[in-house]
Amino acid sequence: MRRPRTDDGAAIDTAMATRQQRLEAFLHEGDPPADQPLELLCEDHIGTYVIPFLCRLSGGAWQNVDTGDRIVATVIGWRAR
Repeated sequence: MRRPRTDDGAAIDTAMATRQQRLEAFLHEGDPPADQPLELLCEDHIGTYVIPFLCRLSGGAWQNVDTGDRIVATVIGWRAR
């Protein structure tokens, strides 16, 4: 099978990031800053994923910054956007 290529013919690396690589791109030790918009890295039985909208930790619960809806997920990392 041929690897995908850019317009100039360079091969595109399509390998998926490992759990460790994703975790290294986020903070995951200590307490996340409260009431600040953050990008979240979460994990479930399938793997890791990034929540597609900004969230904040408020009152001990993660919430969608725009809607205030509670996020029900296992958060394993966070970073400022």
